[in-house]
Amino acid sequence: MLDIPNDIDHLRAVDNAHHLHPFTDHKSLHEGRVRVITRAEGVWIWDGDGQRLLDGMAGLWCVNAGYSQPTLVEAAARQMATLPYYNCFFSSTTPAVAALSERLARMSPAGLNHVFYASSGSEAVDSALRIARQFWKLQGKPEKRIIVSREYGYHGSTIAGASVSGMTDMHKQAGDLPDFHQVMTPYTWRDAGDLSPEEFGLKAAQSLEAYIQQVGADKIAAFIGEPIQGAGGVIIPPDSYWPEIQRICRAHDILLIADEVICGYGRLGAMFGSDVYGIQPDLMTTAKGITSGYVPLSALFVGDRVAETFIEQGGEFYHGFTYSGHPVACAVALANLDVIDSQNLVGAAERQGATLLAGLRDALGDHPLVSEIRGRGLMIALELAEDKAGHKPYASSRKVGLTCRNFATEEGLVMRACRDTMVLAPPLVISDEEVGLVVERAARAIDRTWGQIKAG
Repeated sequence: MLDIPNDIDHLRAVDNAHHLHPFTDHKSLHEGRVRVITRAEGVWIWDGDGQRLLDGMAGLWCVNAGYSQPTLVEAAARQMATLPYYNCFFSSTTPAVAALSERLARMSPAGLNHVFYASSGSEAVDSALRIARQFWKLQGKPEKRIIVSREYGYHGSTIAGASVSGMTDMHKQAGDLPDFHQVMTPYTWRDAGDLSPEEFGLKAAQSLEAYIQQVGADKIAAFIGEPIQGAGGVIIPPDSYWPEIQRICRAHDILLIADEVICGYGRLGAMFGSDVYGIQPDLMTTAKGITSGYVPLSALFVGDRVAETFIEQGGEFYHGFTYSGHPVACAVALANLDVIDSQNLVGAAERQGATLLAGLRDALGDHPLVSEIRGRGLMIALELAEDKAGHKPYASSRKVGLTCRNFATEEGLVMRACRDTMVLAPPLVISDEEVGLVVERAARAIDRTWGQIKAG
């Protein structure tokens, strides 16, 4: 038995005394009351005060197979009993790493037959950037270094991840490394105006080509983008967007990196977002849903052109991590992929996502606070706006999204606020009844938010 105290007030006290939380205003946290999550099952989590919450965010977009899947727990225990750890340095591998690599290569988009492992999406992105730049050095083009991404793109929280992300607040804190640049994002709700979706998708994609013409393709190593932007507020591109991005990258010989850390492993009603949009990336970052968050693991898929250059040219690639290809994480990933397949969670995401989207539109489509409800699979956003018809958001100082998030928690629903965009991405195992509860609780939270706004 683990020797962890169950006195919730004591745990809050020692947490306040010693724990620095991620993405947190620590002054506000210490003035308030930290929530201690004590157990979870299916789509539900419980806190130390006994409140049961429907986890509408699958942890951090990651618990695709739901909480407390026994086969994942058993896979971890078996692997720990046999080989709890060994590294993949020094010409070594382990059975779980080799087996997972073969399975991932079989299920990946065409041409992605090699995998590099780490422990987080941030590390996968850093690895992709390193590989992209080293690839061009091996090609005799070391000047190809610039990485292009998009406004509101999120690609991790390391210094490189923050620099390649399109989050200005992160740039202010982490610094802004050279050779990173953001172009227009395909944020249809905010920016399309009178353009049709097809026209707007092309316009957004062509901002990349305009930048290429400005600095020269001979300076640009890669373009990176999430198939659907997650932390940016579930920004769903028009269907014309990704084909044009791919055309531009191929025409100018720029590597295309698909960041599938959120979209991968069934979230969008397909195994990968690249499958949804017909993207043929040179590199593809994945994490989160690969183990359903049970154990940290990321898998960077590397395309044949890039991998074969490293293999043929030789020379050490000075990059890797102690836990690259951790055998326990890889064993859990294999068990998790079995669950996704055996329970048809990809199909469930498509089906339940459509049900949830329809339910939210029925309940909130005419709500004075809700300007748009959009989604793909189990990745859904509700735009809260001051001017619903004019697509005008509230001033950030009003903190409308944060208010709605807090009301949702009081109603027993974990819902995320990205600015004033309310985001839902529950576990793919969510039932029909639980979908109905998400709709009911989200609607109550939005009603309460609107009531507070009207009250001034």
